[in-house]
Amino acid sequence: MIVIGVGNELRGDDGVGLAVLRTLRDRDLPAGGDAVTLREATGEGATLMETWQGADVAILIDAVRADGDPGTVYRFDAREQTLPSQFFNYSTHAFSVAEAVELARALGQLPPHLLVYGIEGSDYDTGAGLSAPVEGSVETVADQILDDLHRYHQPPTR
Repeated sequence: MIVIGVGNELRGDDGVGLAVLRTLRDRDLPAGGDAVTLREATGEGATLMETWQGADVAILIDAVRADGDPGTVYRFDAREQTLPSQFFNYSTHAFSVAEAVELARALGQLPPHLLVYGIEGSDYDTGAGLSAPVEGSVETVADQILDDLHRYHQPPTR
């Protein structure tokens, strides 16, 4: 299992994926047979596809701009639904998380389980930290991901 936090912490709310990932480092993650790998990523599509390659479960977290309230959390099961590309089109990534997921789908390279969390941002200014509403969603999303990880965890068999 792999959790990938996407973003740039020097661009305001774009760093929320990294903030969630760092919060997970202090949590009780599943261990053993399906241990969890935590990775930070800039969001470059080809690199994302390489990063989740071979994982049975992959979870991505990134900031989105969907005209919702800042801090709103969106959760997508990418095996079951197409990601709304407009959610991820604001970013500084060469091509968006949604485009990487859809390319992997077209190439038959999606992991068996791929969850994508998008957190509505509002401030993407250079040098800004997370806005208060986005900061407020970090713990909530970390809790939700922890639940996902425990649901998919397969303890080692003896």
